[in-house]
Amino acid sequence: MLPLFATLVRWLSGARRRGTHVRASLWAALATLVVLLVGSWLVVPAERGAPDASITSYPRALWWALETATTVGYGDLYPVTLWGRVIACVVMFVGISLFGVLTAALATWFVSGATRELREAGAALRQAGRRGQADAATDAAALHRRFDRLEELVREGRGPRP
Repeated sequence: MLPLFATLVRWLSGARRRGTHVRASLWAALATLVVLLVGSWLVVPAERGAPDASITSYPRALWWALETATTVGYGDLYPVTLWGRVIACVVMFVGISLFGVLTAALATWFVSGATRELREAGAALRQAGRRGQADAATDAAALHRRFDRLEELVREGRGPRP
């Protein structure tokens, strides 16, 4: 398990190509997974021997941690001891935080795509504007040359007569 965890951390740390929002989401998901596993592992001894305890085995604890972190909370499993409730608070906080990070990452992904499209459109518009200015300057220079030639012809007496 430890080599797998070390490989995962190395993979996440070396993800320079990925955006910050992707790396943050991956780290949050990894942290949530660790908290779910550790919380499940800790809540069983905390609840053991308590009257009316419903979280009495690791599989039940894992299900409880998953439904608590996702804020589903069916009510079928819940801690009754102080330490069980403290662990539940940590699992809830981490689960809610994960969904917040994932929501922010998704929003960033959408916004970054729209921003990229706007930048491209702005660059195309500026380029078209520069081309339009250059074309207008060329046309204006051609008109000036024609008017200068007409004035020259009028001075020479060869131009149009009123």
